[in-house]
Amino acid sequence: MIILAATPIGNLGDASPRLRAALEEARVVASEDTRVTQRLMAALGVENRPRLIALHEHNERQKAGELVDLARDEDLLVLSDAGMPTVSDPGFPLVAAAVAAGVEVTAIPGPSAVVTALALSGLPTDRFAFEGFLPRKAGERARRLAELADDRRTLVFFEAPSRIAQSLAALAEVFGTERPAAVCRELTKLHEEVRRGPLAELAEWAEQGVRGEICIVVGGAPERAADPGDALAQVLALEASGTRLKDAAAEVAAATGIGRRELYEAALRARDGR
Repeated sequence: MIILAATPIGNLGDASPRLRAALEEARVVASEDTRVTQRLMAALGVENRPRLIALHEHNERQKAGELVDLARDEDLLVLSDAGMPTVSDPGFPLVAAAVAAGVEVTAIPGPSAVVTALALSGLPTDRFAFEGFLPRKAGERARRLAELADDRRTLVFFEAPSRIAQSLAALAEVFGTERPAAVCRELTKLHEEVRRGPLAELAEWAEQGVRGEICIVVGGAPERAADPGDALAQVLALEASGTRLKDAAAEVAAATGIGRRELYEAALRARDGR
């Protein structure tokens, strides 16, 4: 089978007993950077010396078939440099190929920068979306953010220190300067920091320079109050297209949150010229 194993995102103490055992027993390990894996094993006191295969963004599609074939005969442990493989890290093409080929895939869960940042942000956690890294180019970044501007879920992004100020400024421009957010850096490490505030304030702070591994967490779009005039116009347009007035009022009420009876009576008055 293929075993996806989460590795520490900063604090070595977060390595699970299952991860240690898997490293001790593995005969073959596919990892994002074999040097990082060697250092991890040494730090954990793992004496096993498995065969190490590099699996990174530049070769994972070419390697997927070969590794799936290998996993038919023996277990293949898959690691990224930090966190869970496949989550903004190599591994997804391999998992997709394994699923298509009927090869079993399992996971050893563990640290995740996404959920750690979400939990520390102080923002709603009941509904959220992970968006990975924003595009590097300004135009592509603006288009991506425009697509997300009305998303009601809390949004989590990864970002590089060199682009954090630009990304926060772009977020403030598209989402609004007062949208609540948090910048979480160096999670689980000695210099862990969580900076919370409106996007404009965070963008200004980031201009001084921010170091380390960074997550940005942004609150979801606020619910927009429906305009009664627009809602009434929708009801009348639906009626004009052949929908019964009561059904039109009910449909628009469900979409806007305005009372069905209120819309129905307003439509009657508008239709009768009162």
